[in-house]
Amino acid sequence: MAQATAAPRAANGACCAKLPARFAVAPAGSHVKRAGPPAAGAASHAGMVWVPGGTFAMGAADRLGRPDEYPRHQVAVGGFWMDATEVTNVEFARFVAATGYVTTAEKTPDWEVLKQQLPPGTPRPADSLLVAASLVFAPPAGAVPLDDASQWWRWQPGASWRHPTGPGSSLRGREHYPVVQVSWDDARAYARWAGKRLPTEAEWECAARAGRPGQPYTWGSEPIDQGQPKANTWQGHFPNQNTTWDKFARLAPVKSFAANGYGLYDLAGNVWEWCADWYRPDYYQQLSGRVARHPAGPATSFDPQEPATPKRVVRGGSFLCAAAYCAGYRVSARMKSAPDTGLENTGFRCVADAPQ
Repeated sequence: MAQATAAPRAANGACCAKLPARFAVAPAGSHVKRAGPPAAGAASHAGMVWVPGGTFAMGAADRLGRPDEYPRHQVAVGGFWMDATEVTNVEFARFVAATGYVTTAEKTPDWEVLKQQLPPGTPRPADSLLVAASLVFAPPAGAVPLDDASQWWRWQPGASWRHPTGPGSSLRGREHYPVVQVSWDDARAYARWAGKRLPTEAEWECAARAGRPGQPYTWGSEPIDQGQPKANTWQGHFPNQNTTWDKFARLAPVKSFAANGYGLYDLAGNVWEWCADWYRPDYYQQLSGRVARHPAGPATSFDPQEPATPKRVVRGGSFLCAAAYCAGYRVSARMKSAPDTGLENTGFRCVADAPQ
């Protein structure tokens, strides 16, 4: 496999330059200063790992980043607990059983709401498309232009967290895979039920770096194609040829790869993970020149690729991230997605505040 090269800077609609919204493809260097441990008497958080927080340099430290990863800037976050893994199907099923929650993908889309996220004058889709559905990866037979995500994403009626690739698929044998086809709204609902919350983008990067300032990956600096497989990513020519060197063609069970220095699994690859923040490509510019303390993202979202559609941040890359193309599993790589959109390669994990 080829070593990662500079990520594309204008790949509109590509795997990691832009994750598609629900109808986008319709038919058709500083040392980390660690905080102390939790306060005496603090309760244990089952399945979670303590992240000490501190002050760290956030953003890309090399030439591999996309424009929204610069400038590198100083950020301070407090200590917090983070789920050791992405939320799994069995965990999400407990939430649904306890609450009766219905996910975004299981609901019939409301065109009056959807059209507010699309350019003025966008025609109403056919009724056959305004059904409960979600986006599923559909690899093409051959090479395709990488600026058109509709070449490998399909709007699939019946796809949801219960049926990740559509009718006929199920969760049998996949209980400990990350739950997917969940929107940002679904992830937040689960987090609230669990007494947790979604991580801020700064918290997520602090946890992923695990005290390794300036390193490009959660595991350090060794290229992803050297040594043992380090994450569930795409190997080969995206999106039509995957050599599966890492042993997985699509999703992998959680804990299939080694944890990072804090004991957190799969912060690179497998699925993109929802963060709490709105997305703006210029947000880091607003924070530079000072230590940003506990940043929680911009007040509003703006994505120049889709100005009418608000976006939330997703982090970590997925099984569709290729080293020679987007390398979205780099620790500083940023991505965005519409909060009402579920995808086969997007999930989440939660955090919890330290007791005061």
